[in-house]
Amino acid sequence: MQPEKVVTFDRKFIALLRCTGLVVLMSAAQLTTIAQAERIKDLASVAGVRSNPLVGYGLVIGLNGTGDQNTSYTSQSLKSMLKRFGVVLPAGTTPKPKNIAAIMVSASLPPFAKPGQRIDITVSSVANAKSLRGGTLLMTPLRGVDGRVYAVAQGNLVVGGFGIDAKDGSSITVNVPSVGRIPGGASVEVAAPTPFAGKPYLVLNLHRADFTTAERLSETINAFIGKGSAVPIDASSIRVQAPQSSGPKVAFISTLENLTLEPGEAPARVIINSRTGTVVISQHVRVMPAAVSHGSLTVTIQSQDQVSQPNPLSNGQTVVVPKTNIKVEQPSSRMFLFQPGVLLDEIVRAVNQVGAAPGDLVAILEALKEAGALRAELVVI
Repeated sequence: MQPEKVVTFDRKFIALLRCTGLVVLMSAAQLTTIAQAERIKDLASVAGVRSNPLVGYGLVIGLNGTGDQNTSYTSQSLKSMLKRFGVVLPAGTTPKPKNIAAIMVSASLPPFAKPGQRIDITVSSVANAKSLRGGTLLMTPLRGVDGRVYAVAQGNLVVGGFGIDAKDGSSITVNVPSVGRIPGGASVEVAAPTPFAGKPYLVLNLHRADFTTAERLSETINAFIGKGSAVPIDASSIRVQAPQSSGPKVAFISTLENLTLEPGEAPARVIINSRTGTVVISQHVRVMPAAVSHGSLTVTIQSQDQVSQPNPLSNGQTVVVPKTNIKVEQPSSRMFLFQPGVLLDEIVRAVNQVGAAPGDLVAILEALKEAGALRAELVVI
């Protein structure tokens, strides 16, 4: 894009903001008539505006005898920390304090976080500490993927779980006492780089890739700003012309993310959870003509012990004789017929009529898929 076009766009945008009181109201009135309309804020995010994971290694002190037991790297960490403060232990000395635990600190650096701001952290034991309750985290640098220190953590832990051990070996544990949190426990030292300003455009990434949604989103933006302002790149990304400087770009994104549109409908899918037996059927699932017969066989085995008494004045002995009863039940199979283009509610109603359990429903859907009668994607998770 040429510089003069960018300047012209900025002026148009500033003029648009001056009359936004009228334009937004008119657009809102038009878009409220769309059924199931959603905001762009809920459908997409700006490329590059994301959080960054941070991690660090440190020590928690002040534990009441619930720290690490005979862990070499905990002792090594303690010796290294004391050495930085001028305390040198004699050669061959291995400290084994029970009130210290080696931990890992994890956090998420929000986008646009500035130095001095506080972020929450999670502290987790990496050795055999029984509990971190009552502990204090010593100053721990938090590093990003590039190895650079972005925050420094320190503070008193909040632990939601606890554990109690008795001398006879019995114990009770509630929740997880080896993990704690410190709200606002880290101070940001370096802001994460964000490619926000300096470019005359921005890219919107859809949370769920869909060609229809991408096209409708670009049409909505073009109708609001001007033709050619938004161009779909692929099924998940839309490139939008935007002011180059930070201030106008913030106002521009604020206006865009409140525009509404009707996203494209999801494809026909049947989702099956193989562990729990949960089955979810989407709206556009269709079934072609097919006849389904469902039946089950129930076998019940009952074993009872009976006592066999000998006749009087005989040399017999009293013995226990097992008696087993086997009962087989096979209810009459019921068949139901799917007409062409059956909808979701009719599928559910037909399956409920024959009393199919979730496991049976999975078998029926798989059989329909193999027969070519199920017009949907069968997904097993």
